Amino acid sequence: MKPIAFAGSTLVLAGILSAPAFAQGIPVTDFSRHPEISDIALSPDGKYVALAVPTPDNMETRLLILPLDQGGETRSLRFGRQQHVTDIVWSDDDQIVVARARMEPLRARPYSYGELMSSDVNGKTQETLFAYVSDDGVRTGGRKDQGFASIVKVLDDEPGKVLVDFTAWPTSRNDEDRTTSIYKVDTRTGNRQELEQSKETASFMFDHAGRARLKVTSDDNDDPVLAYRPDGNSEWKPVPKSLAGYDMSLLYVEPDNNTGYARITDKGEPAQLYRIDLAKGTRERLAGRDDVAISRVLYAGHDGAPFGVIYDAAKPSVQYLDPTSEWAKLHAGLLKSFPGQMVSFLQWTRDNRKLLFTTWSDRNPGAYYLLDRDTNKVQLINEVMPWIKAAALSPTAPISFKTRDGLTLYGLYTAPAGNGGPRPMVVLPHGGPHGPYDSWGYDADAQFLASRGYAVLQVNFRGSGGRGKDFEESGYREWGGKMMDDIADGVRWAIASKLADPDRICTFGASFGGYAALMQPIRYPELYKCAIGYVGVYDLEVMYKAGDIKSSKSGRRYLERVLGKDEATLAANSPSRNVDKIKVPVMLAQGSIDQRVPMAQFDALVDAFRKQGTPVETMVASGEGHGFYKPENRAELYKRIEAFLDKNIGH
Repeated sequence: MKPIAFAGSTLVLAGILSAPAFAQGIPVTDFSRHPEISDIALSPDGKYVALAVPTPDNMETRLLILPLDQGGETRSLRFGRQQHVTDIVWSDDDQIVVARARMEPLRARPYSYGELMSSDVNGKTQETLFAYVSDDGVRTGGRKDQGFASIVKVLDDEPGKVLVDFTAWPTSRNDEDRTTSIYKVDTRTGNRQELEQSKETASFMFDHAGRARLKVTSDDNDDPVLAYRPDGNSEWKPVPKSLAGYDMSLLYVEPDNNTGYARITDKGEPAQLYRIDLAKGTRERLAGRDDVAISRVLYAGHDGAPFGVIYDAAKPSVQYLDPTSEWAKLHAGLLKSFPGQMVSFLQWTRDNRKLLFTTWSDRNPGAYYLLDRDTNKVQLINEVMPWIKAAALSPTAPISFKTRDGLTLYGLYTAPAGNGGPRPMVVLPHGGPHGPYDSWGYDADAQFLASRGYAVLQVNFRGSGGRGKDFEESGYREWGGKMMDDIADGVRWAIASKLADPDRICTFGASFGGYAALMQPIRYPELYKCAIGYVGVYDLEVMYKAGDIKSSKSGRRYLERVLGKDEATLAANSPSRNVDKIKVPVMLAQGSIDQRVPMAQFDALVDAFRKQGTPVETMVASGEGHGFYKPENRAELYKRIEAFLDKNIGH
């Protein structure tokens, strides 16, 4: 491809979003601030870009509609007082749909709560598509949709119309048979037509014409049950083993409505990408690895098939299905134009002449660009966090090491550049623990700690996601066992590699990471000098009694699968039951209204320390949930962590 030319200025947001001047010595507020953009979408005709932008007080997210010709007026749309929006979808050139959202504190971004709103680009005609609108005693509310709605397909051949998945709320506390319906919805009028219904909670996937071809439900063990339609008019049939042995996700179907592309798992291996023939029930493997799963799929143009995949559970890499295709060449060219960064295609215009894409790296939280293929010019729309300067941050290196039982694990090591040699180190286990994993990219916690002179070690212990079902399940009932061994083996690897000062190591984590942060000095007291738990799990028996996981049958099944119910084992693997073994200074931080890991967990550990007469530093943030959302609380947490670390393993 021809060399890409870069425009000299930000395309549309200059003067709308402003970033403060960068100062030497990164203040904690730079790491605690929310991104300037939480979602973005390009209109099919390429005339507009829509962005979800939080207000300065972060109490509301508005939708900005920006004309790309720089001659029109930027419009700011609201969808309710103190409402957040996300999941932006263009249903036509001038029609847009958003989901109302709540903030997810640990990720500091909005997540849909299942209400859909639509608007024209001028904001003059707004329509509530799905919502439960309560009566106020004077007027009767409009929609009475008792469930969660999300757009699953835009119907390009029917402008303004989309397919919506609507899953009903449970009608009783233990109800898990929540009806799933698929509606065709006119986003201009709100009119809807039911196309599919499953009395069981289901995920439907569609062919090019918008007909449901794959349906995934769950059995009593929460394993997937697969059904498909060999052609668009046939009845549902079990997916044959010739297509998928365990799980399948239909990603795209060609215009022939038969040739598909799917991520498939036969047993417990990482999912592989296959080309499938729906009518014949056959498949051809296109991409995949034995050690890590596909994390992203790259698609050819506005409505094209996959042309490549990205892996990120180990060292990030790209695999093209055909390196000579125009799409692979374009992606490879953009990678060369942004050295040291990854590139993800987001959206194309209908004619495939304009591309919205994002770049990101360990020192770049993300930036959005527009490529005009007619002029071969790239223009910056906006950086996600423009006050963050890559040159001031620390590099993150993907690592791998062998555990004591011969398992290869992956992880990340972040440290200030230069002045090599052993450093004081913070071990940062991720939350979850089953499903999530740490991948190469910007991490506010790791960069904050590195900016204060600490190395940071992140280990994707067994049980983490990103490596397939077998790897994830290998951590079941090993929370206090092999998962802790894996983290300790990573620490010993860092010490042996001269990356960590063995006399100055601390643990810090959130959620399950908080559990691991307190279990590490119990299991391996010789490795650590302090521990920090943030909205952490500290008593495994309490998980069966308090918190939102135990409130559903599936949640209780999950707890029994991953923890077991043997009381002696639960006690032996609970920090609150083993405070006599914790010989290092401890700091705990908690949100007062956390529903996932409630105050009962925090209280169990604090009370145990007090009964033993052991002092512990605490921070309880009023009105915060599972992670702190307010930037001022996040900044205060960072300040307290900095002081705590400086006192115990500092310079």
